[in-house]
Amino acid sequence: MKLSDFYYDLPEELIAQHPTEKRDESRLLVLDRKTGKIEHRVFKDIISYLTPKDCLVINETRVIPARIYGTKKDTDSKVEILLLKDMGDNKWEVLVKPGKKCKINTELEFKNEDGSKVILTAKVIDILEDGNRIVELKYNGILNEILDEIGVMPLPPYIHEKLEEKERYQTVYSRVKGSSAAPTAGLHFTKELLKQIEDMGVRIAKVTLHVGLGTFRPVKEENIEDHKMHSEYFEIDKEACDIINETKANGGKVFCVGTTSCRTVESAADDNGYLVPQKGNTEIFIYPGYKFKVLDNLITNFHLPESTLLMLISALASREMILDTYKIAVQEKYRFFSFGDAMLIK
Repeated sequence: MKLSDFYYDLPEELIAQHPTEKRDESRLLVLDRKTGKIEHRVFKDIISYLTPKDCLVINETRVIPARIYGTKKDTDSKVEILLLKDMGDNKWEVLVKPGKKCKINTELEFKNEDGSKVILTAKVIDILEDGNRIVELKYNGILNEILDEIGVMPLPPYIHEKLEEKERYQTVYSRVKGSSAAPTAGLHFTKELLKQIEDMGVRIAKVTLHVGLGTFRPVKEENIEDHKMHSEYFEIDKEACDIINETKANGGKVFCVGTTSCRTVESAADDNGYLVPQKGNTEIFIYPGYKFKVLDNLITNFHLPESTLLMLISALASREMILDTYKIAVQEKYRFFSFGDAMLIK
């Protein structure tokens, strides 16, 4: 399939620059992929599409303030790095700006909030094919605490307004630190709505997939099958596997909250859709022609044109149905992307 097959025209004013006042009062477009029927609802109405036999899969990852600003040790020139992936042993894959001057062995320094002392250093030890760097960090204390002091929340490049409340770029159930971007479909849930869903008998399976900024990287190959998917770390434990496996066995439906939850369960399933506990990296690339092994229904946001996320939902419904639905969403002035409205594909 061609990249251009996944293009649609989006007026810039429909790109949401801030979240809705109340999380669960975003709009919800419901698409029945068997009939093509569309409903226009409010997000908290999601509860009416669930039954006690079903389960909800949520991604517990938490975004870290991964963008930090510092200087090159030798020249004092300004530099910005974005922490993308923890490689272990204090080594991180990072995006550096400006990148050309950060050659191997370049040392970077980052000062505390008042600028009085260096509290973190990063040495470039490798340069990857895509231009990302591997750096080795040195610091005293706990890295997450240092990032809380000097780091900035890495909002997507299409959001130009300042985020007044940091927690609005976290899900209410975020727990495991490690993402460079939020699993945004989950931003619509409140603790009260989740309790209502649990009280009606729906089981909640908790997984982790740390979202990397590869999510926002454009696909450059015209033949989409030539695209190399970014790697992301995921974990799924025995409890989550049991909930999902039992739901399937009992005739219930698996509702994945977001493409990250979807990619986690599809990565961890065998050919029969049976899940076993595991952790590791996934590069799964889901596009039309893919046969879903676990997921039945998907709760998601509206995605960028020509993105891997748009390709994923086009594998669940048809590409034509998705693009027709997006055309209606534009006409109805739904809000798009990370802080935008939601969609249920059932």
